[in-house]
Amino acid sequence: MEIKDSGARVESPSGMFRDVEDGKVDYTLVLDGPMFERWAVHLTKGAIKYDKRNWMKADSLDELTRSERSAIRHTIQWLRGDLDEDHAAAIFFNVNLAEFIKAQRLISDGSHT
Repeated sequence: MEIKDSGARVESPSGMFRDVEDGKVDYTLVLDGPMFERWAVHLTKGAIKYDKRNWMKADSLDELTRSERSAIRHTIQWLRGDLDEDHAAAIFFNVNLAEFIKAQRLISDGSHT
């Protein structure tokens, strides 16, 4: 493998040079606000209940549609202001699960449904 290089450089006060970050994704931005921690708490509770990364076993159309239904249900509950559980974190979980399943299905059979 080679190291990607834009050809542009930035020098730090120490004299170290690095490639510029222009056009690169800043993943630290997802840490801003309350949702990153709340999503992590939701995943931790799920790991205790079902096992770590249990959700990553999902790969079927049935599991995809179930996650979509769950995302919609939690969205309605969040919009209603229901406080019986963290519906916003559950929305994040279900949307991520649905997108994970879609990606897995694309990889395995080239289809999206």
